[in-house]
Amino acid sequence: MRVLSIDPAIRNTGYAVLEGDHRNARVLAYEVVSIPSKIPQSAALAAVRTHLSNVIKTHEPDEVAVEGIIYVQSHRTAITMGAARAATLIAAAEAGLPIYEYAPSKVKQAVVGNGRADKAQVAFMIRALLGLSETPPHDAADALAIGLAHLQANDPLKAKLLDRKPI
Repeated sequence: MRVLSIDPAIRNTGYAVLEGDHRNARVLAYEVVSIPSKIPQSAALAAVRTHLSNVIKTHEPDEVAVEGIIYVQSHRTAITMGAARAATLIAAAEAGLPIYEYAPSKVKQAVVGNGRADKAQVAFMIRALLGLSETPPHDAADALAIGLAHLQANDPLKAKLLDRKPI
């Protein structure tokens, strides 16, 4: 199986492409799509969607895994995060790919063993679990963690723990 996993954001969207299963995952690509703050939000959303559409064309994933909605205090932040998430979902939906979402705490639990792990702990464990030569940037590490959790969720014994949700 080949999965495209996405940690959506307006300015720094992390993505990763993994192949295999949770015991033998191979990293094909990962990156943080960084959009400068001087670019208007609407253009940033279009850039994220276009970039991810190109990743889909290049790597031809079977499925897409995305971080679920997180709860924030600010309405403005929630709307911005929702817009970024929508841009990523549109890119996957246009390609006709099945999309699954995972709660951030479930991803952290699957990868680190602690649902409240911080970004540095996630990045460290991703480097170790996937045998990477360097620690990936936090947003890319989060995307890699989402992908690894998705591969784990395909194991019938772990699927229920991760609360796999198609969207």
